Amino acid sequence: MLEELLKTLKKSPIVKKGDYNYFVHPVTDGIPEMKPEILKEIVAILKEKVDLNVDKIVCVEAMGIHLATALSLGTNIPFVVIRKREYGLEGEVSVFQKTGYSEDNLYINSINAGEKILLIDDVVSTGGTMIATLKALKNMNVNITEAIAIVEKGQGKEIVEKETGIPILTLVKLDVVDGKVRIESTIEDS
Repeated sequence: MLEELLKTLKKSPIVKKGDYNYFVHPVTDGIPEMKPEILKEIVAILKEKVDLNVDKIVCVEAMGIHLATALSLGTNIPFVVIRKREYGLEGEVSVFQKTGYSEDNLYINSINAGEKILLIDDVVSTGGTMIATLKALKNMNVNITEAIAIVEKGQGKEIVEKETGIPILTLVKLDVVDGKVRIESTIEDS
């Protein structure tokens, strides 16, 4: 079911960002090139496994954009990007997020109280981005029907679920051990 994703993740190079072991993969970094088969696998699994009765798909810039685009094209559900740039639009919400290797402000636009959304991101590692985003969306009285990270690294998923009370669906669990990627599927075949 995840043949291409798992195969390519196993070959991911590891780079150090300070003390942080950063794996490089098309889903999480856009390099090397993204094979359409990987996105097709992801969309097929998500269409089968998640509640798609939502008003909008929401992603975080930058590496959630291709995932939201593919899912939007596969479901005809519009998507919104939470950006790292402030626009100053009416109703814009600013969110501070800190990851294992950076910190930034994010800006939420075009999401309204009461809307049902599916949040999708590439990876949950330290949990910083997802926690900040989910808390901001909850404070905006948005109905978060699904929260998805394609890859979970380390304890990120558990950290987010504990901090927010929102279950996170992941497709693959990944850890870096002795400078190599170790992975397992977190989705069972139907």
